[in-house]
Amino acid sequence: MKLFIICSKTFYEKIPLIKEKLEKNGHTITLPNCYDCPETEAKYRGTQEHASWKAKMIKHSEQVIASIDAVLVLNYTKNNIDNYIGGATFLEMYDAFRLGKTIYMINDIPNGLLKDEIIGFNPIIINGDLDKIGSN
Repeated sequence: MKLFIICSKTFYEKIPLIKEKLEKNGHTITLPNCYDCPETEAKYRGTQEHASWKAKMIKHSEQVIASIDAVLVLNYTKNNIDNYIGGATFLEMYDAFRLGKTIYMINDIPNGLLKDEIIGFNPIIINGDLDKIGSN
């Protein structure tokens, strides 16, 4: 299965072990935008180029999602928010839903403003068990 890992930059440190396990299970992994250079966005903040850079990243994610089988949402605790999902990750989840892709979530759906919409995406909650990916 071709998987696109999506998450907050805060969780990038968790990706190497997850990627290794998924690849051992036979999956092909696409890493998040700017994974290799997470500070990229910071250089655009406060400039006129920031909006166009963000738009470019959103469009790029949509193209990546069109080419994969599923997304894996890494949603851990961030800033005392359990199972955090930020704006960009939510948009990527929406694109996956819209394009008919499977959505896996490492943890449960967070409580909050977008909970009902995320429920509507019908994600598969794997509770940290990467072996559940592709087995349903």
